[in-house]
Amino acid sequence: MQVDTAIIGAGAAGMMCAAHAGGRVLVVDHAKAPGEKIRISGGGRCNFTNMYCEPQAFLSQNPHFAKSALARYTQWDFIELVDRHGIAWHEKTLGQLFCDTSAKEIIAMLRGLMQQAGVDLQLKSSASNFAKVDGQFSFDLQTPDKSVKVTARNLVIATGGKSIPKMGATGVAYDIARQFGLSVTDTRAGLVPFTFAEGRFAPLAGVATPARITAGEAAFDEALLFTHRGLSGPAVLQASSYWREGEAITLNLAPEGTLLDALRDQRQRAGRRNFTTVLAQHLPARLVEHLGQAFDLSGNLADWSDARLSAFITGIENWQLHPGGTEGYRTAEVTLGGVDTDELSSKTMAAKEVPGLYFIGEAVDVTGWLGGYNFQWAWSSGMAAARAIAG
Repeated sequence: MQVDTAIIGAGAAGMMCAAHAGGRVLVVDHAKAPGEKIRISGGGRCNFTNMYCEPQAFLSQNPHFAKSALARYTQWDFIELVDRHGIAWHEKTLGQLFCDTSAKEIIAMLRGLMQQAGVDLQLKSSASNFAKVDGQFSFDLQTPDKSVKVTARNLVIATGGKSIPKMGATGVAYDIARQFGLSVTDTRAGLVPFTFAEGRFAPLAGVATPARITAGEAAFDEALLFTHRGLSGPAVLQASSYWREGEAITLNLAPEGTLLDALRDQRQRAGRRNFTTVLAQHLPARLVEHLGQAFDLSGNLADWSDARLSAFITGIENWQLHPGGTEGYRTAEVTLGGVDTDELSSKTMAAKEVPGLYFIGEAVDVTGWLGGYNFQWAWSSGMAAARAIAG
């Protein structure tokens, strides 16, 4: 089988690239349906981009690498595409955009674009034995009903990272990169819950509260969720991408900075009430009970001096914890690290030393924040490669 472009991986980046690359395009994926990560994302409604998508929301050894692709195919370009296909959407918090109805609408849109472009989509299929000879890439394609040798002028790797292995993630992109002489940065799980030994927070499982979580140089204000295994919730997932094993994280349980004044005010009006009773009006009751193990919360509110209140507030604004680890790739939403950006053109996603070889999406060492940023990177990097191929 001879094609112009072979794309390995029918996820967000692969389908976006296939729909716009032009010529004879073959897409290969081992799954029984394309866009499986799209389908399950955002609670089934796909957080398909973010209104505030900017390069500083992405992690990479080269923080400038993502700028070109993101600038040339922006969140507004994808929103226009979604609007043109009549997909209704809404904004949740922090610029996160979701489908009103179902993530399947995004998949259907991309499949429709691929069909219009005449793309050959081979599902439940595998590609192996990649090689490049006389300027052409070749590999063995195994479909449910045939085995053929494929040759292609362009080879695009869009197989993602190692996240969520139960959906088939394997990190094969890194193996292919190394085979063609490209370096791969260290990879680790990102946007992932923290774990703690001995069920430290098991009694608090299910309790959620607004918090600021700090890891490394980054801090995020969103919900914190206590679990049987440790800590989760949007603020924790965000911070996890900046955390390194052995480091501490800092929890601020009073991120709005108003709790001290509120307690002082209530001391004037309800000083005879037990301090924990009043505190439970501002923090979840089970969390207050747990904090009693770390702080002396005894006495009525009237017994608490300004100094004692201030010391307590300082304590819960700077609660340092040492996670035992994370839940790993099993539940991680993304993989940090990947194909070294030094090996790729930031304009085209092509390998500098291997003409015609492209890496797009999560396989590359570019990882976005939680909230639609990683899908936008898929659309932007997929379009960068597609335009280079079409051109």
